[in-house]
Amino acid sequence: MLKKLSNGCVALVQRYLPDPFIFCIILTIVVFIAAMPLTSQGPMDMVIHWGSGVWNLLAFSMQMALVLVLGTAFASAKPVKKGIRYIASYPKTPAAAIYVVTFVSLVACWLNWGFGLVIGALLAKEVARQLQGVDYRLLIASAYTGFVVWHAGASGSIPLSMGALGEDGFVANTGQALSEIVSTSDTIFSGWNLIFCALVLITLPIVNMKMHPDPAHTITVDPKLLIEEEEELPAPTTPAQKLEQSAILSYVIVACGVVYLVYYFANNGFNLSLDIVNLIFLILGIAFHVKPINYVNAITDAARGSAGIILQFPFYAGIMGMMVGANAITGETLAGVISQGFVSISNQVTFPVFTFLSAGIVNFFVPSGGGQWAVQGPIMMPAGLALGVKPAITGMAIAWGDAWTNMIQPFWALPALGIAGLSARDIMGYCLICLFLVGVIVCGGFIVVGLLGI
Repeated sequence: MLKKLSNGCVALVQRYLPDPFIFCIILTIVVFIAAMPLTSQGPMDMVIHWGSGVWNLLAFSMQMALVLVLGTAFASAKPVKKGIRYIASYPKTPAAAIYVVTFVSLVACWLNWGFGLVIGALLAKEVARQLQGVDYRLLIASAYTGFVVWHAGASGSIPLSMGALGEDGFVANTGQALSEIVSTSDTIFSGWNLIFCALVLITLPIVNMKMHPDPAHTITVDPKLLIEEEEELPAPTTPAQKLEQSAILSYVIVACGVVYLVYYFANNGFNLSLDIVNLIFLILGIAFHVKPINYVNAITDAARGSAGIILQFPFYAGIMGMMVGANAITGETLAGVISQGFVSISNQVTFPVFTFLSAGIVNFFVPSGGGQWAVQGPIMMPAGLALGVKPAITGMAIAWGDAWTNMIQPFWALPALGIAGLSARDIMGYCLICLFLVGVIVCGGFIVVGLLGI
């Protein structure tokens, strides 16, 4: 039954899902048209909102690009690659390979989304190189489905953003409703959030494993096409080359970074911000590559994977501009209409699950954790407080919703697809099954959280 369902989803996606950039343009048109009647604005208003928003995510775009690039560079270090080869040698059957790739990707994405996307795709490629008979599309899809837990993990931008106050004395993007920080112990490391993650970690690898097609419908890849040449640096012959290959220079920076991180955690506790996560992977990357020029080359290679982010983020910022662009008289916005629609039918028990569902819808148009928070935080946080819902629950409901519909939003699949040499159409059919599974788990979980008033 599951195989028939997954085959149907694969066929549907193969036929109708366009390239991610085309998908982005279509979303722009949809928001442009929908916002006018729902917010009583005209075409010129939408054009102004779009143009005014295009460059509003530059700082966040740089942070996101760095998460991807630094995570990729770290994953390409020889010690990390050896670990990947060792793990890839463990599964001996196609089903076991799918299980291992999914499990590792889930854990890695929970630790850091950029690292997880990359390490999952690299592991999937290595498994395909070592093991015959495993479906390559499902391998890469399994690597990507691990991304569904990223926003509930250590690099989740919404829970990390809730851990700091802005210059105005309020947590940013909460409509000035929250004047006290929300610790990660109440969000990422809360008991209920860890239970959600554990349920996904237990069930998703099994479901992905059960979707593996029969031999007649399995699509494999020639292992020879997946072999990558490793270039060895020539022995240094000039003072410049000796400096480029000096491990001492690398470890001076590593020592400086380690000292700062110790200082930071001693003074701030275990509150991870995006900047701290990036610093950690920067230091680890330099340390594991040993020679400075090796790290330069790794960053150069990794930067290619950020092309999709660089191209599409301005367009999604423009979409966000239209989503939050207000009617000059009534103040209505499309994001507000969507969010308020769910708020209007919510009570203290149902508010978390409706927040999750509304965030999943908004994520189609604003596939950025920070952008999602900027759009929904000012509406949902005051509403949640008014209903007696804890800020940590509201914030994590938005975070889970943002990560959830990434399974059918091809934007974040770009790095993994670039590594694998596939298109979004090849994997999104399988990801639809992940969407259904995680939707049931998280909706059920938030209903329980609402009932218990945790």
